[in-house]
Amino acid sequence: MRLSVAILCATLLLGGPPAAAQAPPPMPSAERVRLAEALRLGDALRERLWPGWGSIATPVLLVTDHAEYLVAHPRPTPEFRSLGRDALLGREVLARPRVFEPTLLAAFPAVNGVPTVVVGTPERTGKRSAEWVASVLHEQFHLWQYSLPDYYARVAALGLAGDDSTGRWMLEFPFPYDSPPVGRAVERLASALARPAARDTPALSGVRAARGALRSVLTPAEERYLEFQLWQEGTARFIEIMAVRAAAAAEPPDSAFRALPDYEPYRSTADRLERRLRDQLQGLRLDRDRRTAFYPLGAALARLLDTLRPDWKRRYADGPPRLDHLLEGSSTGR
Repeated sequence: MRLSVAILCATLLLGGPPAAAQAPPPMPSAERVRLAEALRLGDALRERLWPGWGSIATPVLLVTDHAEYLVAHPRPTPEFRSLGRDALLGREVLARPRVFEPTLLAAFPAVNGVPTVVVGTPERTGKRSAEWVASVLHEQFHLWQYSLPDYYARVAALGLAGDDSTGRWMLEFPFPYDSPPVGRAVERLASALARPAARDTPALSGVRAARGALRSVLTPAEERYLEFQLWQEGTARFIEIMAVRAAAAAEPPDSAFRALPDYEPYRSTADRLERRLRDQLQGLRLDRDRRTAFYPLGAALARLLDTLRPDWKRRYADGPPRLDHLLEGSSTGR
């Protein structure tokens, strides 16, 4: 489960304080190859995929079972030791004994208050190498979202936190996941978005009708929470899929990445991610999937916007954090 940026480090499951007396080992060879590929693709694709994404810092903290490795961080804290500049990564590597759980896939202020991608190894996160690389780009997109000048003010203006100052409301908001009417309305929206013809006018009308029906069974606060999740997590899931598709058409990875035992071409990974998105939409159950249902719904809405409204990425940051105002202004042929 990906954690939200506002969740403080103290709320995570920590592995205990770093043992400063023991020097961290070098980064494992396979993780070095995978991280190098994630950094290479990020540098090559971010600005192509989203305007302004390429201009921000994208620090990464790689968490292994025994140590953590930090790259591209502007203000590291003193417990990190420099391992020197890594020729393959093209960056200085800093290391410390492990603090965070090695199963994390997250973006939050993990080091010195700076939003950072925190990622465990493919083995610990249950992903193949190419899909792991895509997950790193997903989290790097969250860093762009957090970099928006008024991100925190707009999220606070949603009025959903109550007395929570840790950000856990982003995960624990009491959305009516077990409500049969809400569940049926969510499934209707998922079904409309799963149709291959979702880009034509009748299908777009079906998506809008399903979205309106869902809105009618939610309170205003519940509707704001839904839209925020679609805007934030759903768009990041869409970018993850688009990044792998773009990687399939870009310069191929180097021989070391292709030699990894779980290697597969990016085209195969993209096909699998798109099949998974379709299957998730067709089989979505809100009472079972809970908050993770918002990921495929938001990704499919972002894909629809990408088809119908080429300027939507430049308007994404306008107004409150939601996608529906962009969809309502869309029409085929625009």
